[in-house]
Amino acid sequence: MAESSKEELLQLIKRFGAYLTVKMSSIFPISLHNLNSRSIGAIAGFAVAIVFTWRLLRSPSGPQRRQPKRQAPASSSSGISSQSNATLTTSGVSSSEDTRAQNVVDEFFQPVKPTLGQIVRQKLSEGRKVTCRLLGVVLEESTPEELQKQVTVRYSVLEVLLEITKFCDLYLMERVLDDETEKKVLLALEDAGVFTSGGLVKEKVLFCSTENGRTSFVRQLEPDWHIDTNPDIIFQLSRFIKYQLHISPTRTERAASNVFNSPSLEQFFGCV
Repeated sequence: MAESSKEELLQLIKRFGAYLTVKMSSIFPISLHNLNSRSIGAIAGFAVAIVFTWRLLRSPSGPQRRQPKRQAPASSSSGISSQSNATLTTSGVSSSEDTRAQNVVDEFFQPVKPTLGQIVRQKLSEGRKVTCRLLGVVLEESTPEELQKQVTVRYSVLEVLLEITKFCDLYLMERVLDDETEKKVLLALEDAGVFTSGGLVKEKVLFCSTENGRTSFVRQLEPDWHIDTNPDIIFQLSRFIKYQLHISPTRTERAASNVFNSPSLEQFFGCV
């Protein structure tokens, strides 16, 4: 409080000094013979007031300590103990408040973890159409021959697929050896809940009998992204598709600058 009052008084004196300077500048160009005794007296009074105020401010402004009254030794001891306890209590409260304040600040500035939807949009660079093969990406099986025996959906990838369908037009495609396998695949996808979100329908699951047929599908659809496990198809499409994701369990060199590699679709989007 004392420091604040002192600062305000200094500001007031500075403003008064500026005002006095302006007045003096308008007086001093006039010859001193033209000044009467009242003007000279007023100027002298102002000067004395300024000097007195300045000396007053420069004097020690701290509160003077009161001499403690002499008391009996027992009372003195109890007073010191009470004062010590009060100091400790005040320090404890202050420390506790500082800790709580620091925790609030840390929590406020803690980085917010992005959602899966935000990651998908960022990774796909705002792409609007995606094509993806089934074997080795959405399904556990890796060959058409395995699909004739069983169809196993990788449930860990379903969340990513559903997020992709919220922002992109998604097409799934695969090479199969017979019509019966097509039905098995569609049934497995339906049981896994792939078609429940409304973003993906059965008509967007495409089947072909050759690898070249899948390449033709992709070129006709002209997606922003294509996801595949076959390095030959990835290489062939690298000239025509903006971005590609090559899914491979082993680390491989990038076929082109627009081709990205990942062991799985989940790992590419940071879900594992």
